[in-house]
Amino acid sequence: MIRYHRILPFAAAAALAASLAACVVTPPAQQAGPSPHQMGVERLHQVDGRIDNLGHRIDVHVSQGYYPPPQGGALHHRLDTIRGEAHDMAAQHGGALTADEHHVLSQELDQASRAIGS
Repeated sequence: MIRYHRILPFAAAAALAASLAACVVTPPAQQAGPSPHQMGVERLHQVDGRIDNLGHRIDVHVSQGYYPPPQGGALHHRLDTIRGEAHDMAAQHGGALTADEHHVLSQELDQASRAIGS
């Protein structure tokens, strides 16, 4: 003869455990943003792009006679030096710039931009 009064508590406990297991919700996977290294690589690309734009401005100013070619050459040399510094810094971090390095380079490019003019 089955003794239901002994089986009933176990059955109830099993049903409760099953219902609790069904309530466990796993959170949705968070979208991963760019890695810190990728952000550093993007910083280097930003610096290179800004240097390219400034170099183009120098060329336009020289061709329009805003300043003579030797002055344009000196400004290009300044940009080449900044680009070299940027790539030397990035080489220490696998091709990426830290936020602090990016800030320093941006300040140098701000000064170069003022020297180039509008």
